[in-house]
Amino acid sequence: MSFSAEPAIPILRVFDREKAHEFYLGYLGFTLDWEHQFGGRGPRYSQISRGSLVLHLSEHHGDGTPGSVVYVPATGVRDLHTELRTKDYPFLNPGIGASSGDDQGACLNLLDPFGNTLRIDERTTHRPPAS
Repeated sequence: MSFSAEPAIPILRVFDREKAHEFYLGYLGFTLDWEHQFGGRGPRYSQISRGSLVLHLSEHHGDGTPGSVVYVPATGVRDLHTELRTKDYPFLNPGIGASSGDDQGACLNLLDPFGNTLRIDERTTHRPPAS
């Protein structure tokens, strides 16, 4: 049997479930897929998704490092930016910039309340994978 893998799922460290839900579910429009907490006490671990983008959020000490950056290749970045501008979320008003190395592309950097960044990037030109 040969090795095969599914797409990687980043684990982001969060410190407050309510703030995490306000940002990821309310502002960014993710859906809570599931949540786990041992015995109804202790840190929570959850999966959220928006389309094919899946993230794990963890309150567990040692899961993820605050200040991490998750690079998300995407399409429709300008549409997402327009959608976010209509939201009533006073803690972030992101600008949109060119994709790195692609002036026609678009990049949106979204900083969550815990110092993690989602770098959502749309390239108009294909860049071959690094070897």
